[in-house]
Amino acid sequence: MTGSSLERVVLVTGGSRGIGLACARHFLALGDRVAVTYRSTPPPAEDERLMALTCDVTEPDQVEEAFSQVEARWGPVQVLVANAGITRDLLLLRMKEDDWAAVVDTNLSGAWRVAKRAVGPMVRARSGRIVLISSVSGLMGVPGQSNYAAAKAGLVGLGRSLARELASRQVTVNVVAPGVVDTDMLRSLGEARVAEMKALVPLGRVAAPEEVAAAVGFLASTAASYITGAVLAVDGGLGMGL
Repeated sequence: MTGSSLERVVLVTGGSRGIGLACARHFLALGDRVAVTYRSTPPPAEDERLMALTCDVTEPDQVEEAFSQVEARWGPVQVLVANAGITRDLLLLRMKEDDWAAVVDTNLSGAWRVAKRAVGPMVRARSGRIVLISSVSGLMGVPGQSNYAAAKAGLVGLGRSLARELASRQVTVNVVAPGVVDTDMLRSLGEARVAEMKALVPLGRVAAPEEVAAAVGFLASTAASYITGAVLAVDGGLGMGL
């Protein structure tokens, strides 16, 4: 597995926009074949090596179908980027059971489902890369995001446990923890809230999705072949090593 063009098979969940779409474009630029999953809006049809699949990662049957379609067309997934996620931000006293369950099921259990489906062929091939997209929220905590932060923190434990399980088969598992990134999810918070968040970032700016994608691409490359169980913060210093 290399960082150059070997036409790897890559699957990015939640790949129709934002960080997921930036990751898809990064791998396409390397010459890889990339499948992305989405729930409602498909990504732009901009490359014949891009396959778009409807898939809700909270539904095991849909996860199975997505992987089966990729395997039927291109073969086993060699690089998995578990990026699909949602938010339902509310203070704890206002948060309902469904708000908690939906976020944890999508952001944490969804990553577990796709990783579980991906690892069989990777283990048999004695090669593979899994990158879980967490968040600085999961490392430092954010008021009103107890569900989101808990799920994103859970990805660290999941990733490190899988890294230990799969290391003997040369499958690496790492976590990327973005900070404040210019996505639709961020812009929906409004200019005032975004300005407040940006002011907390030591580098003094919001990240571009492509900067997160570059970190993901590095962890999927041969340059990172001796890195597993790591948490790579792409947050402009916001978490400062948490």
